[in-house]
Amino acid sequence: MALVKYNNNSISAVTSAASIPSGAMTHIKTLTASSSSTLSFVHGSSDVIFDATYPMYVFEFINVHASQNETWFQFQGSVDGGSNYNVSATTTNFVAHNRESGGNQGLNYYDTRDSANSTGYIYIAGWEQGIDNDQSISGSITIFNPASTVFVKHFTSKCNICHPSDFTANGYMGGYFNTTSAINSISFKMTSGNIDSGTIKLYGIKDS
Repeated sequence: MALVKYNNNSISAVTSAASIPSGAMTHIKTLTASSSSTLSFVHGSSDVIFDATYPMYVFEFINVHASQNETWFQFQGSVDGGSNYNVSATTTNFVAHNRESGGNQGLNYYDTRDSANSTGYIYIAGWEQGIDNDQSISGSITIFNPASTVFVKHFTSKCNICHPSDFTANGYMGGYFNTTSAINSISFKMTSGNIDSGTIKLYGIKDS
């Protein structure tokens, strides 16, 4: 097979090329907290789409502020349109952290924040967040093929937390909903108290 060589002139003469496949991110719904006990995205309710329309869904949570100090941001799924949020899930998470004043850095795995086929709400990060006026949590959760009736439903999360002791905590979590039933709703809440303020946006990612 001959080796084809290109020079600057031949490359500059190209007028068109096949596009590189890429997924398009489509905004579906935005919920804004105001002393809210939960924020829930239920398929078919209030223009929410969470079915086989998209193979991947992304939740972006922005400046979520808790009403109580030292609480954790959590989520869970539902297979019955939001009547129950109790899908068995298995997760793992770790956190990299650094104090504002320096001198206390680390990388930790938190088994106490994991789920082991548990039906409770899932910790999005291993560290708790502070309640100072400027403290919050921001990040994203990606859920893969929630409408599948064949496979478990994988999800991954990455976020950054303002810890009560003035740490930045960069959290990574992953796991799966251990069900072959379609997940059609997702709910968010704090371990205690309310979601004082913050925004959660839902996006669907199209096939390439």
